[in-house]
Amino acid sequence: MNIVKNTPVGIYEKALPETMSWMEKLNLAAECGYDFLEISIDESESKLERLHWNRYQKSELLQGILATGIPILSMCLSGHRKYPMGSESNSTRQRSLDIMEKAIQFSVDLGIRVIQLAGYDVYYEAGNEKTKELYCESMRQSVELASKANVILAIENMDHPFMNSISKVMEYIDLYQSPMLQAYPDIGNLTAWDLSIKEELCKGGGHIVGIHIKDTVNQVFRRIDFGEGIVDFSKAFQVLYELHYQGPFVIEMWSENNVDSKEKMIYARQWVQEKMKHAGYIFT
Repeated sequence: MNIVKNTPVGIYEKALPETMSWMEKLNLAAECGYDFLEISIDESESKLERLHWNRYQKSELLQGILATGIPILSMCLSGHRKYPMGSESNSTRQRSLDIMEKAIQFSVDLGIRVIQLAGYDVYYEAGNEKTKELYCESMRQSVELASKANVILAIENMDHPFMNSISKVMEYIDLYQSPMLQAYPDIGNLTAWDLSIKEELCKGGGHIVGIHIKDTVNQVFRRIDFGEGIVDFSKAFQVLYELHYQGPFVIEMWSENNVDSKEKMIYARQWVQEKMKHAGYIFT
């Protein structure tokens, strides 16, 4: 895959069968026509354990990347849902920062450019002004860690009122004024919240370093097949093209337990790329 010449379209790891080895996952991504993979570090202990891999385990994945030509350009770090950065528990908040530090080091070792952060102060409990203040302080420390490693942190607008728009994401980008903190819009989430795709993407402007692509309906954020939801993909891609966005797009799917996951991956890429071509994006 030649990412430099193409508009890069990647696939979220959870679209692939979870029982596959890394070599099998990377090969499958290549077979389905994708340019890269976005790795998942969610709140499950098995995924969080990846941050403790030794050199041999990391080397094994790097060998797979070199053998298949499919890099891992981004990490979806949703482990903070269980260990939130705005938690009023000191031990939980410290765990969140430990996860962040290890995720940054993992990214350096594996060549990952962007860590996508879920925009939550807390998730499984009610937030308040205190959790927001604590989140701000944890984010400050996280940006400092990322800056030292030259790894970009990018906040995604979420399925949660705390950070459900790019406008809210930009408040934090403006607050910290660091090139290591940017925006990672999810156009499906924008639509599910009935927000203007054009207005929100324009507010992100030159701070956008990744795009999550999925279909949604009102207040339903996951597992909607492409074409069955209400997202105006044509408008979204047109706005991004007019903003001169040429960065990576990630198709976000959860088909890891589906027997037809490969067929779904191929269909999704073809369906999405056709919409992108109409907006002006080129695929060779």
